[in-house]
Amino acid sequence: MVKTIATTCMLFALVAGAARADTLLLDGVESDAQSASTRPKSGMTMTAVESTYGAPAQKHATVGQPPITRWDYPGFSVYFERERVIHAVVRR
Repeated sequence: MVKTIATTCMLFALVAGAARADTLLLDGVESDAQSASTRPKSGMTMTAVESTYGAPAQKHATVGQPPITRWDYPGFSVYFERERVIHAVVRR
C-alpha cells in the first residue's frame, strides 16, 4: 500500500512538471496586425497594387517556376506569383 502511494505521488510530480507552460513574447505582433490593413491583399494584380500604392521603390527580377516577383515599398514588400499578390510583409 505504501509503495502504491509513493508511486502515485511520484507520477503526480512528474505530470505536474510536464504541465508547466512557457510564455512566448513576440515583439510587433500587434503592430503587424494593425498594418495588415494598409498592405496589398492576396489576389490583387500588379496593376491594382501600383495604382493603389504607387510605384515601388524597387522591383526585383522574377525568379523561379512559377515566376515569383518582389516589389519593395518603404514599409513593406509585396510578393507576386505571375501577376497576382501572394503575400505582403512588413519590412523592419
